[in-house]
Amino acid sequence: MIDRAWWDSVVMAMVSLAWLLPAIAVATPFPIDLQPISVERLEDSQQSPSFQGLVFNNDSERLGLDYQRMIRIQHMLYIAARDHIYVVNLTTAVHKIIPQQILTWRSSNLEMCAIRARNSDECYNYIKVLVRRDNETLFVCGTNALKPICRNYRLSSLEQVGQELWGQGLCPFQSGHSSVGLFAGGHFYSATVADFQASDALIYRSLGTDELPLLRTVRHDPKWLREPEFVHAVEYGQYVYVFFSETAVEHTGAGRVVYSRVARVCKNDEGGSRRVLHGQWTSFVKARLDCSVPGDTFFYLDVLRSLTSVLQINQRPAVLGVFTTQNNSIPGSAVCGFYLDDIDQVFKGKFKEQKKSDSVWTTVPEEHVPKPRPGSCAPEGSAFFHTPYSHHPDSVLSFIEKHPLMDECVSSINSQPLITSTLCRYRLTQIVVDTAAGPHQNSSVVFLGSEDGRVLKILSSLRENSSRLLEDISVFNHTQCPGERRVLGLELDQEHHALFVAFSSCIIRVPLSRCARHTSCRSSSLDPEHLRRDDA
Repeated sequence: MIDRAWWDSVVMAMVSLAWLLPAIAVATPFPIDLQPISVERLEDSQQSPSFQGLVFNNDSERLGLDYQRMIRIQHMLYIAARDHIYVVNLTTAVHKIIPQQILTWRSSNLEMCAIRARNSDECYNYIKVLVRRDNETLFVCGTNALKPICRNYRLSSLEQVGQELWGQGLCPFQSGHSSVGLFAGGHFYSATVADFQASDALIYRSLGTDELPLLRTVRHDPKWLREPEFVHAVEYGQYVYVFFSETAVEHTGAGRVVYSRVARVCKNDEGGSRRVLHGQWTSFVKARLDCSVPGDTFFYLDVLRSLTSVLQINQRPAVLGVFTTQNNSIPGSAVCGFYLDDIDQVFKGKFKEQKKSDSVWTTVPEEHVPKPRPGSCAPEGSAFFHTPYSHHPDSVLSFIEKHPLMDECVSSINSQPLITSTLCRYRLTQIVVDTAAGPHQNSSVVFLGSEDGRVLKILSSLRENSSRLLEDISVFNHTQCPGERRVLGLELDQEHHALFVAFSSCIIRVPLSRCARHTSCRSSSLDPEHLRRDDA
């Protein structure tokens, strides 16, 4: 039986879109979904090798692999799942995916978890943090049955190094909570939740070896973070950028609306005074990411789902992300790019403020912004000339505490999506980019995962905002993956010409091109992955 409330929301969304499209068409044609040059059917994908975890393990048979994340380090692929990390040698995974090493790390907190957990499936150790710490060490954190723990392991042997440590603030308590992290300048930067109820979201700096203090975002302040879903974090220059979606505090309409954000902190932030922002960021600022189709009435794709690491687009550092419509709306997806210097420019702009809890949000006059400007970093090597924020008046720190949000949005590259998908029944979920495709390694191929188990392969001209959908590949099938169809992760292996596609219950290896299956010279010649393989 169809849920009436859900159906009403769909009808209203369709009516809204019906009114919206003509308005958009007045100023600019609404982008048309790309049509695939080649379609690979489900039966073809069944020939691809897959991995489902420990086949003869009772928990694996009942719950599946429970994939969490994966990273490629040189010629090895590290797969984090429930209770295990699997290490696959990419040079031998062409026909079968067989782990070369398996790290088993079960929870030691089962009795307490059985008392606290609402769902017994949480009483396992879900590996939520899998980060390269240095050239020899892998940093790993698991939920440990609602009591998160972190360890260091040798990359070469997976032997534990040193003592384990309490993972609060570094790793979530439950498998469904979001978490991102990276090491930068010897410190670990994490974005997750710090409590069992997931009510204390934070961006946190820890594990440093120098004199910089532990720092975090302000607790339980929706102006800083409000029900965030963390997606990715990158280091660039003197900053760490965290990308996420959250419930928008500045939204004035009815209902809950999610906006995509980028937050930025300085790596040399020393925190506030003992009275204001003690142990908290003084450089934290955030802004909305604008991924929208332009027109008289803009069509917004507000929910960030996946993000690349830093790429070079037009000789400028940038990131590409998958953005979708709201969860209670009709499906719609897009890929938008953002230059990091455009992000930094917004952080030099005006601030937004709400003077009272029931007031509208307004722009802060520039003359009310203190100096040094909030969000700015101390110049490297100039501590003698720069006064730390902890030495400034409380009024300066109070402004920082009350004004983390910028007034302007960050516009996407060319102020429009690079790719749109608005006529499908599914949303896009993941993105990875091969920026060195083709025989001359000068083409960009974008791979996109979807909710229904597809991978779209797109030849993208990042300079001209023109793209071709080379392939629509049905990767998921119940024979290999007896679970959900949603693509949870993508990892490129350019050296061996493969893409690893992660689902909850399995990993499938897909070749980057299927040259023999092309039905025409035209479709084959358009694919730079085919040309690179031919050239090799």
